[in-house]
Amino acid sequence: MAKTRFLVTGGAGFIGSEIVRQLLASGHSVRVADNLSKKDVQIDSRAEFIKVDLTDKEQANEAFLGIDICINAAAKIGGIGYFHKFPATILSENNKIYSSTFEAAVKNKIKRMLYISSSMVFESAKSFPSKEEDIYKIPPPVSSYGFSKLSGEWYCRSFWDQYRLPYTICRPFNAYGINEFPEREIGYAHVIPDLVRKILSGQYPLELLGTGQQTRCFTHVSDIANGVITASLHKNAQNQDFNIGTDKEIKMIDLAQKIWQQMEMKKSFKVKFVTGFEFDIKRRVPNVQKARQLMGWEPKVKFEEGLKEVIEWLKQQKSQGKFQTSK
Repeated sequence: MAKTRFLVTGGAGFIGSEIVRQLLASGHSVRVADNLSKKDVQIDSRAEFIKVDLTDKEQANEAFLGIDICINAAAKIGGIGYFHKFPATILSENNKIYSSTFEAAVKNKIKRMLYISSSMVFESAKSFPSKEEDIYKIPPPVSSYGFSKLSGEWYCRSFWDQYRLPYTICRPFNAYGINEFPEREIGYAHVIPDLVRKILSGQYPLELLGTGQQTRCFTHVSDIANGVITASLHKNAQNQDFNIGTDKEIKMIDLAQKIWQQMEMKKSFKVKFVTGFEFDIKRRVPNVQKARQLMGWEPKVKFEEGLKEVIEWLKQQKSQGKFQTSK
């Protein structure tokens, strides 16, 4: 039986690189297409690699030659601070990527486009947990990033309607794991590496954006990658959309205290609340029944175990001088 030939756009990124690793471990043929714009990117030496600007239609078309399935993870992405600083860049560049990649997928007659969306499409949700079909009922996202990811979902549906390009949409919910470095600028990092960096820097009291009452549901990157791969190959997933994550909710104040305790800090836990960002969503909880019912998929990594792994990895990276801390 011939191997499935996968293209992973953005395959050098945090989620993309884990998808590539798992695909290769399962014996698939993998081509990575990435522009290497992120620092600390990883390219698995077992994969074919093409450095490419996916906003360029000719380059995108070359990346799709001979491909069966594309896992489309390429996007302008960052923490909440990044969303606020570069809204026009995010909206413009992401839509260029979608246009180029979806058109290349049609031209090369691939078997399926798996588009990695985002939980940010549920930005305007008022009822929880958020179901996949709620997308048609709630107002569109107000942030440029959330709107751009929702736009990508409409590319999926539109290219099916016009060209019969099979698709699957996966919405990861708050990925975390090793191989994601913190940033020094406020809001550029995701919250877990950001909090670990602050604690390692000796920051006291620990600064939290907003009120600390915001909630998230964290899913280990290995589970997200497994969910994406499962969806890309499953017959029941064709032309379907899935929330990929866990529905176990945690407040940011409780997350900070959990990290503080796991790092065995001698001082008592104390926080200082600082002004947050306009688009800091107060609550985000997915309904995850659809993935379980249609594909038999659910996450496996327990949060406490995954969090401990991340903390130990970041400590090791700091000791090796891989990132800097500052008070």
